[in-house]
Amino acid sequence: MPRWAMADLRALLEERLGVAFDAVEPGADPQVRPSDHADFQANGALALARRLGRDPRQLAAEIVDRAELADLCRAVEVSGPGFVNLTLDDAFVSRQLQAMAGDQRLGVEAVEEPVTVVVDYSAPNVAKEMHVGHLRSTIIGDALCRTLDFAGHKVIRENHVGDWGTPFGMLIEHLVAVGEEEAVHELSVGDLDTFYRQARASFDADEAFRERARRRVVLLQSGDEETLRLWRILVGQSIRYFDAVYSQLGVLLTDADVVGESFYNPMLPGVVAGLDERGLLVESEGALCAFPEGFANRHGDPLPLIVQKSDEGFGYAATDLAAIRDRVERLGARVILYVVGAPQAQHLEMCFAVARMAGWLPPGTEAVHVAHGSVLGSDRKMFRSRSGHSVKLGELLEEAVLRADAALAARDPGRPAQERAPVARAVGTGAVKYADLSTDRGHDYVFDWDRMLALEGDTGPYLQYAHARIHAIFRRAESDPGADSGVAPVLAQPAERALGLVLLGYPEAIGATLSSWSPSRLCAYLFSLATAFTTFYENCPVLQAPDPETRASRLALAALSARVLDHGLGLLGIGAPDQM
Repeated sequence: MPRWAMADLRALLEERLGVAFDAVEPGADPQVRPSDHADFQANGALALARRLGRDPRQLAAEIVDRAELADLCRAVEVSGPGFVNLTLDDAFVSRQLQAMAGDQRLGVEAVEEPVTVVVDYSAPNVAKEMHVGHLRSTIIGDALCRTLDFAGHKVIRENHVGDWGTPFGMLIEHLVAVGEEEAVHELSVGDLDTFYRQARASFDADEAFRERARRRVVLLQSGDEETLRLWRILVGQSIRYFDAVYSQLGVLLTDADVVGESFYNPMLPGVVAGLDERGLLVESEGALCAFPEGFANRHGDPLPLIVQKSDEGFGYAATDLAAIRDRVERLGARVILYVVGAPQAQHLEMCFAVARMAGWLPPGTEAVHVAHGSVLGSDRKMFRSRSGHSVKLGELLEEAVLRADAALAARDPGRPAQERAPVARAVGTGAVKYADLSTDRGHDYVFDWDRMLALEGDTGPYLQYAHARIHAIFRRAESDPGADSGVAPVLAQPAERALGLVLLGYPEAIGATLSSWSPSRLCAYLFSLATAFTTFYENCPVLQAPDPETRASRLALAALSARVLDHGLGLLGIGAPDQM
């Protein structure tokens, strides 16, 4: 599969050491890692020595003698049982920082071989409000799209909304019952849940309504124009509501990215025919099923993937298989990412397996389940409102902004409300997004307002405050942090050097984020950068530096820190205010 991002210090050291390792055994891995004893440590000599039956310290010394590292490192030492400690030369680090500051891409090279990546994320249901359960898919998918795009890949966003199926008979009949004008008004103000509940109540209580709803499903599926017109009203009003929530959340999804279940409906008979032609379908209790190898139920029996139900309706699997086929054949996807909750793991893996069996996911293409956990309340159960209902995403974001505004007002009571408003939006929304993205996506996390809005610790506001603090320095200096000074920083103090090394780790953080499909890797990097900058700020006076050269050097480090924080937060979809 493609190399997702390029150009970092560790890769450079591995490349140089790799030549020396290859001389001993072609393809041997130097295993370069960050180290507490030096800047980096190469551990590969130990494993290589075991394979060759040699003394690891002697082998490590031989590799050090062969490696050309003089222009990169001021010290290369064999330690312990055969580790190679690598301490970078300060002049080299300074030159790298100077080059990074002069580079619009901050040292992150675009990939040499870009590929088409389709990202399936968010996926709300028509005529239902977006709730906190949609948060993780939406913002993880958005962050991955932004980062993939920056790395140079062709990114296609697909919002696979639920806009088809039997519930629409019920919804359309309710629309007819209340009248189009009233229904449009109700949906346009975002009260989708009330509309859905009223439709469900009528369906449950009224046999005549139930019968009309069933007939309406048949009309919808047969292409009746009037029914389709009413269906389009439901879809259009729902998408308008989704757009409003996406705007609140600050994600990149647009109407053009909506590819609902209805889009794939005409393809479903072809999916069944294609699987049948390849002998992959088996009739089981009247349904047509595929049985991919390696999947069994709790009794050890082969597990079916239901493609067509016994009533000749199509299952979710048929739609998902049609989507894979379309994304590979029409869109040219090399990689398809499904940013979907962890409970869907088995279903997706079975779909991927059947698609490979059918040849719709050929060698050289890959489907990946980017699984994520859930958002929990303080009771460690699914996060719900006090009334026990799912927390509406729009209301959650509004509360985040109100809480952020109150915190900002308490810190600076004299600041006008209209000046606080855009900052409160950036801080409140950013706090919610960072708390989610900084959590390992595979884990659940507890939603905690106090923790996520804190100005201390691993939070969005802490990173935003570090960025704003740098801009405050430059306002006092009457200078622009966005302008490249061309200065090669002097790394005389430990805090200066530590900050410089963290800054140079940005390309590796981008690569790690994409190779693991985990925005938490970028969050961890940005937190380490904000922490390193805080230590630098507290120990190395910038504007009161002892001489003009030191002042210019420290301003250069601060400016580069601001740019990387701003850019990295931007890849996460989080704003970086200049003032807080």
